[in-house]
Amino acid sequence: MSDSEEDSQDKQLKIVVVGDGACGKTSLATRFAQESFGKQYKQTIGLDFFLKRISLPGNQNVTLQVWDIGGQTLGGKMLDKYAYGAHGVLLVYDITNYQSFENLEDWFSMVKKTNEESDIQPIMFLVGNKIDLEHIRTVKADKHQRFCQENGLLSQFVSAKTGDSVYLCFQRVAAEILGIKLNKAEIEQSQVSQGSMQFSLKRYLFVAYWLQMA
Repeated sequence: MSDSEEDSQDKQLKIVVVGDGACGKTSLATRFAQESFGKQYKQTIGLDFFLKRISLPGNQNVTLQVWDIGGQTLGGKMLDKYAYGAHGVLLVYDITNYQSFENLEDWFSMVKKTNEESDIQPIMFLVGNKIDLEHIRTVKADKHQRFCQENGLLSQFVSAKTGDSVYLCFQRVAAEILGIKLNKAEIEQSQVSQGSMQFSLKRYLFVAYWLQMA
């Protein structure tokens, strides 16, 4: 069987990344998909799109479609199109920016409302980013955990800058969606496959992309 045939048989999972601007969503997606980190902040207009093929325990290959939604799109006309049909959702905030945490209520409500009539009910993770700045954090861990408990979310802390727990975050999302249990040994042994690619899709290009995926 050729590599292209194997790729075509991979399970495809749509992972949506939402949260306020400047909380590190694009850095998180870029660190995962390209293993790189941009030092200068660049606002995402509309949507950025990444593909990454990973391996899960049991030699199961999965392709993650990572939809990085711009923080300025909350309340926008296209937001429901971006979030609809997600298998997994990462609600991302900056642990040093309390407002980004408070605004997650709006993002969470949007995701739930958008997917009310979807056949797919997404697995949702609360992701606290920038743990490399633990010494100046303003959102305490107990508030993070309480939000998870109150809303039925899974929890992860990451640093897009250092890469700490970034791959684990996406691996856990994929495993939860597919009902695969991860143990410590499997997490350590799992390897990231090569050949990821990124597409930047701005708002005016989204309609064409949406039609292709339909």
